[in-house]
Amino acid sequence: MLSKKIVELLNDQVNKEFYSAYLYLDMANYYKDEGLNGFFNWYKIQAQEERDHAVLFMDYLQQNGEAVVLEAIDKPDKNFKEFIDPLNEGAKHERYVTGLIHNIYAAAYEEKDFRTMQFLDWFVKEQAEEEDTADDLVKKFELFGGDSKGLYMLDNELSERTYTAPSLTL
Repeated sequence: MLSKKIVELLNDQVNKEFYSAYLYLDMANYYKDEGLNGFFNWYKIQAQEERDHAVLFMDYLQQNGEAVVLEAIDKPDKNFKEFIDPLNEGAKHERYVTGLIHNIYAAAYEEKDFRTMQFLDWFVKEQAEEEDTADDLVKKFELFGGDSKGLYMLDNELSERTYTAPSLTL
């Protein structure tokens, strides 16, 4: 049985993951409007992944006999002026989500909730990958994005990203 504190933190994370999906859709729309279809594709897929993360948290709560509480999703409040702005915001957001996951993990550790810690292990690893990918995207843009040919090639590279559902087994 999960403690009330862990249930609250997990429910909050469900909603934060849905917000992340919403934020990445906003970024995808920005790039679509700017004619960068590869960047659009990359962030649209990123939004799908975040939605899947929310569903994984929902499944975990439900499998432990807990109710899922869905809250209103805030509207992203970012206004992007430069092509790199969403990339920087995405990297910053991934670090924020990592902190959220670590906070839940720390609470589970305090309560000796080993089942939740084991569940979160996948997310700890996933967040490390998410941060690395976001940082790599910023670096690539800084190297190549200022040149129109480099931007074109980077956009083409990002258009090749395909969706892969998470492989976490609950």
